[in-house]
Amino acid sequence: MSNERQFDIDDSKANHEIMSALDDVKLLRNLAYVNGKWVSGEQFRPVLNPANDEIIGYFTQLSQQQISSAIHAADDAFNGWRKLQADQRAELLLTWYQLILDAKQDLARLMVIEQGKTLAEAIGEIEYGASFIRWFAEEARRSYGETIPSHIADAQLSTIREPIGVAGLITPWNFPSAMITRKAAAAMAIGCTVVIKPASETPFSALALAELADRAGIPDGVFNIVTGQADTVSHVLCQSDKVKALSFTGSTPVGKMLLADAASTVKKCSMELGGNAPFIVLPDTDLAQAAQAALDAKFQTSGQDCLAANRIFVPQQHLSQFIDHFATLISKLKVGNGKHSSTNVGPLINHKAVEKAQQLLNDALIKGAVVAAQADLPAAAQANGSYFTPTLLTNITPDMAVYREENFCPLAIVLPYSSLEQVIEMSNDTEYGLAAYVYGHDIHQIWQCLRGLEFGMVSVNSVKMTGHPIPFGGMKQSGLGREGSRHGFDEFSEIKYCCLGALPTVSGS
Repeated sequence: MSNERQFDIDDSKANHEIMSALDDVKLLRNLAYVNGKWVSGEQFRPVLNPANDEIIGYFTQLSQQQISSAIHAADDAFNGWRKLQADQRAELLLTWYQLILDAKQDLARLMVIEQGKTLAEAIGEIEYGASFIRWFAEEARRSYGETIPSHIADAQLSTIREPIGVAGLITPWNFPSAMITRKAAAAMAIGCTVVIKPASETPFSALALAELADRAGIPDGVFNIVTGQADTVSHVLCQSDKVKALSFTGSTPVGKMLLADAASTVKKCSMELGGNAPFIVLPDTDLAQAAQAALDAKFQTSGQDCLAANRIFVPQQHLSQFIDHFATLISKLKVGNGKHSSTNVGPLINHKAVEKAQQLLNDALIKGAVVAAQADLPAAAQANGSYFTPTLLTNITPDMAVYREENFCPLAIVLPYSSLEQVIEMSNDTEYGLAAYVYGHDIHQIWQCLRGLEFGMVSVNSVKMTGHPIPFGGMKQSGLGREGSRHGFDEFSEIKYCCLGALPTVSGS
């Protein structure tokens, strides 16, 4: 691995915590991974542990020219990679998959330190993310075309699925490992090469995946990770005519800007954007069970989840009883550093996120909301780190920002409804349409919700809804396209139609 420099910025405090947490310290990389080599830019940027505000390391910032070189490397590698049999690509991907599972404890500890998740959540993400590699490695072997009954005399009609080319992948900080594997596995399995831009808040999780991809023997140029200024990297990816597909997970406003920037090259764009998930408690639900489910749906990843239950709707006649159950559960949440086994809710990603959460809370209180419950925020968390107290608000009105916006924080709101028609209308009253939850037993009401809710994913009586075999994606301004399932190949491939006609027989031949 040429041009390798590991943490050459002298800072005695940096890296000690993260290095001591890993059994395999070679998983900790701070250089970009391009064409099978570790590449340094001219500048480095610090990464902070959101649990204590300490610098845990520095990662390199590539120039625009270096990012373009990564795209060229991926383009050069494309023909060789696409020509491999699906089985050959699958074997390499499955090796990568196994290496990730073997290293899951280290990868999880790394994620806890740079992202703030609890260790249990981080281990769950590593396993979840790895599952996509296995799924797509196996599913690519079944990427069938079709035979079409011909309307043309003496012609055979068919379709085949072709890899689109170089795919640019832009991934978020809230799931810094799984959002890479969910995209990259689909693209690579079908025959594409990838250039990945991870979030600047969580680069080390991404670079650890590159280290394992290198060990797995994935050919040079097939898997590339470029780190740098977000606007610089994204602009180069959007403007390059060698990048044929762009996949982004993040906020709706940023997604709109990327779509506009990519328009000049008419790329295939897939967008997994914001959410404002409703959680509907039906009248026949056990309220204690529903409250526990709402807690799990809201506070996963400290509320920093596009699937988080942002608006919890409860029948008017059950409102006070549900709030009692929910408030009791919230008051028992343990806030703290994710490395401690007792922690339920870790820090937010940074202080800017805390300020945004406080703005949402202040706006709601000014407009009449009432704090019904709060968890305890330990003194240590108040002194250092990006912590925000898990809070339950009632007396919510639609003009409050916490109701209208995707609140990426541990702020839960509960609202009453009087009829099923009303709660479906209230749930749909948002620009977003990613996910919705329904809890109840009456199959007629459940069916009305399933058909009436304008969301790409609806989960009934289960907080867990995602996974490798399901098509993950939303409606309205929550995005374009689907990730996971057999439909995940659609974003990185083209359907080619083939018409095979018969030449006329030559007389005397």
